[in-house]
Amino acid sequence: MTDLLPKFDYFAPQTLPETLELLDKHGQESKLLAGGTDLIVSLRARERRPKSIIDIKAVRDLHQISYDEKRGLNVGAAVTINKLLHHDGLLKGYSILSEAISTIGDFEIRNRATLAGNICNASPAADSAPALLVLNANVNVASRRGKRTVLVRDFFAGVKRTTLASNEIVTSIDIPPPPKESKGAYLKARRTVGEDLCIVGVGGLVTPNPKSGKSVRLAYSSVAPTPVRALEAERIFEKAKPVDELLDEAMPIVWKTVSPISDIRGGKEYRANLVEVLTRRLVRQLWEAA
Repeated sequence: MTDLLPKFDYFAPQTLPETLELLDKHGQESKLLAGGTDLIVSLRARERRPKSIIDIKAVRDLHQISYDEKRGLNVGAAVTINKLLHHDGLLKGYSILSEAISTIGDFEIRNRATLAGNICNASPAADSAPALLVLNANVNVASRRGKRTVLVRDFFAGVKRTTLASNEIVTSIDIPPPPKESKGAYLKARRTVGEDLCIVGVGGLVTPNPKSGKSVRLAYSSVAPTPVRALEAERIFEKAKPVDELLDEAMPIVWKTVSPISDIRGGKEYRANLVEVLTRRLVRQLWEAA
């Protein structure tokens, strides 16, 4: 009978220093386990065959979540999606993040999955990524050699790849407070009403601007090798024009930002059409609300 999982050494550190020591020793041939909702699937499919698994669920420092009016949200690497969804800090203007992460899997998956795990898996279709991108989130990283902070838009290096070194771990994610009076939302196109990966995900944040009327931030998932922020297209909205005229100018730039492919969930032409439909719908919705 074939084993359910490939064989590996299992470590369950109790502290962050112990975790960093294990990573320093086994990092290149190991995988970190937090929720395991992606890792276990890839192990069962034999897509990954690490020699060791480092389970970080018992590391208390990674379970912390806090909110400060000036600094915003700090979400530990082992904080589950459901724990974050029920935290009072998420209600302080983070509607876009709440909407995005509530579409991840189902209730049981969200009971195990973590925000850090969702970005560390580095799927182009990560639902949390567009929200974190428009919120200018920072990823806090540690190793035995020290700590560093990475902008989330610099964290993704390609399909299933991040800028983490083999001996590094994400310890937490900092999410600054959204601009005052801003309105944010996440739209997700998927094949079914229930649990499914996104065909196209669009996150947006619109803020009143005394000079131009409104400022807009846009980010996308499942339309490029990594989740992407449409920084160049956002500059179009700095002009004082009707929203539909601004969208007409911005869309050609958005198309240059994304590079959809065809896969089992949808063709590239279908995805390109969804990018336009969802962008126009989202910006108009937020433009009226902000």
